[in-house]
Amino acid sequence: MNNIGILQSALDASSLRQQVISNNIANAETPGYKTKKVVFEDILKQQLNNQSNFVGNPTDSRHFAIGNTTNIPSAKTVENTNSIMQSNGNNVDIDEEMSRMGKNSLWYYTLTQQLTSEFHQLSIAIKGRS
Repeated sequence: MNNIGILQSALDASSLRQQVISNNIANAETPGYKTKKVVFEDILKQQLNNQSNFVGNPTDSRHFAIGNTTNIPSAKTVENTNSIMQSNGNNVDIDEEMSRMGKNSLWYYTLTQQLTSEFHQLSIAIKGRS
């Protein structure tokens, strides 16, 4: 997997996470609403651990890919149906959601800085240090 592709997928997951957290906060008083969260990092880690260092060399477009493929996972949204925080069936914990939002904002910033660094390194490789 290439670093830029992984970073792009992580940024997409972080953006989705921001939307999901905002939706959770907006529905903090909605009766029966169940919180949702985005799962990405565990999926990526599992896929990276399952990778093989062996890579086949396809000589025909009809050949199957062998070994290390470039499939980068995408984020998934899951609903928490196991808990209830309020008497109306809602399970939004506003303090937890605000904490998750702050953590996600920091994560998004870190990813953008890393992506900027990757593009800067590519620019140096293409143009030289001049």
